[in-house]
Amino acid sequence: MPLTQEQKKQYKSIGHHLKPVLIVADNGLTEGVLAELERALSDHELIKIQLRITEREDRLAAIAELCKTAKSELVQVIGKMALIYRKNPKANKQLSNVSRHS
Repeated sequence: MPLTQEQKKQYKSIGHHLKPVLIVADNGLTEGVLAELERALSDHELIKIQLRITEREDRLAAIAELCKTAKSELVQVIGKMALIYRKNPKANKQLSNVSRHS
């Protein structure tokens, strides 16, 4: 289900203070990166990802692939940073960035 503008606005304000949980480098989307993405989204729901990929088109393609693979929603892209969200119905209140900042 796509995020509403109001939800995106709220998540952007939360995401502004987050540090990147995942860094995607020149190796691209390896199994380790995808496993860490899955773990981070399950724990935190809202995560910031840094992409150390030079070409803009390649970065956007990698972000689209990450969102598709993780079944998550893209909240925002600024430069080499992406903010993505996936709801976890059994989220841990201490770990979830959304629950902690609400």
